[in-house]
Amino acid sequence: MSGTDRRRFLALSAASAALSLSGSGASAAPKISVGESDVLIVVDVQNCFVPGGSLAVKEGDRIVPLINRLAKAFKHVVLTQDWHTADHISFASQHPGRKPFETVQLPYGTQVLWPDHCVQGTEGAMLHKGLDIPHAELIIRKGYRREVDSYSAFLEADKKTQTGLGGYLKQRGLKRAFFVGLATDFCVAWSALDARRQGFEALVIEDACRGIDNQGSLAKAWAEMKAASVQRIQSTDLV
Repeated sequence: MSGTDRRRFLALSAASAALSLSGSGASAAPKISVGESDVLIVVDVQNCFVPGGSLAVKEGDRIVPLINRLAKAFKHVVLTQDWHTADHISFASQHPGRKPFETVQLPYGTQVLWPDHCVQGTEGAMLHKGLDIPHAELIIRKGYRREVDSYSAFLEADKKTQTGLGGYLKQRGLKRAFFVGLATDFCVAWSALDARRQGFEALVIEDACRGIDNQGSLAKAWAEMKAASVQRIQSTDLV
């Protein structure tokens, strides 16, 4: 066999092996269909959390068009909104000598201190102007009690005070929650984890979220979500 023939034979053998594997081996994961008992929960897509805001998440504005497209596939959509008092306990400005992103111990546990953000009635607290989901059925406001923070759409940071979202979803017969928004490692992750604790299936659409990643918080959040059986998917995984 000549050198040219040998190379041709090896190439054909490799192609044949690849076709054999693709035909009998790993097929693509099945697409996820959105149904009547599914809900899209759009977390905190507000002006303070996008570039130019007081607590901006990098590329936070880039997910807005994708969220709008995804929302069209869902009959049921819920929006959440951080809604803090001007003197909220989570603000670094309320703790003399402390800086944003430091932590303090509060009666309910460790609290990250944030720049002032999403103050009730201010432009920063408003939903991003590009968000276009007219069929959204509910807006959940959270963090409006001065003495306790609230990342989760379901439960405030004291782990006792309910927002009412869990009861609303159950009464509506909604069982599977898809999460998008800001920020992956805080409000999105806490919401998804609490959804699991309250008996819902939870899926986070990764490319429709953006994270802060403060001192490894993003990797930690994904690890916690995986341990709680929160599914990590992409928008292309949906039918």
